[in-house]
Amino acid sequence: MKSSKLWVAFLSLFLFVGLATQIQAQTETETTKTYLIIKNDGSRYVGQIISQDAREVILLTKELGEIAIPKHEIKEMRELTSEEITDDGRLRRENTFATRYYISTNANPISKGENYIIWNLYGPDIQFGISDDFGVGLMTTWFGSPIVGSAKYSLLKKNNVGVALGTLLGTGSWASPDYGIALPFGSVTLGEMDKNISLSVGYGAVFGPGSSGGSALFSIAGMNRISDRVSLVFDSFVVMENNEAAALIIPAVRLHSGPQKAFQLGFAGVAAEGELLPFPFPFLQWYRAL
Repeated sequence: MKSSKLWVAFLSLFLFVGLATQIQAQTETETTKTYLIIKNDGSRYVGQIISQDAREVILLTKELGEIAIPKHEIKEMRELTSEEITDDGRLRRENTFATRYYISTNANPISKGENYIIWNLYGPDIQFGISDDFGVGLMTTWFGSPIVGSAKYSLLKKNNVGVALGTLLGTGSWASPDYGIALPFGSVTLGEMDKNISLSVGYGAVFGPGSSGGSALFSIAGMNRISDRVSLVFDSFVVMENNEAAALIIPAVRLHSGPQKAFQLGFAGVAAEGELLPFPFPFLQWYRAL
């Protein structure tokens, strides 16, 4: 009888320790996963689930700390994959690359941590989201000349209207170290992130030993995401000089492979002196989130 009691006590202790370990493991696993909660009013929250019961979910968010969300207010709750989260724990937008058309940018900001690179046939173009309204970038050719840096500050994003100021500053690098370029600009964007039209106005200047010059230019660009996988993109640059205009026109199709990948195919032409001269080769771009 005594031995039976010892066996029962031993077995109970064993089961208790095993159950406690399992519960602890489940809790640790739960709090290391990142979840997206969408409420009935469209509000979105991202964080780790601390606890939940039949009435509410306690979520640990980066911005607000611990918040309690009543379950009857939750429309959707799901675990996020690593591809959907930035390095600092934020939710990556479904259209990470929506701030770019082909060459030009729009007034929409790059969110903090949403860095990406564009592989062009001529060279790379990398962009960094420093904050939710300020981004910087660097572009060059495979030969390392020229090297151009960019900066853009989004002043306004409200009611589908965006306003931004930016600049491009470049050097001829090792090939032409004495030459440089500067292009300050302003952009106004109307519409949503992936369905919009933009007007940009700037002044491009080239300077070097014994020679310098510049001209006003503007750009009309836009995009329309017609499905989860396809966006139609239009870009243009119009240069004004001596009361004459010349335009670079680039219509393109962007194919999305997810929040971190996209491929863009475009065809370009130059309109000048009443003629349209098409480029004999396509313009290709590969977008990758970093």
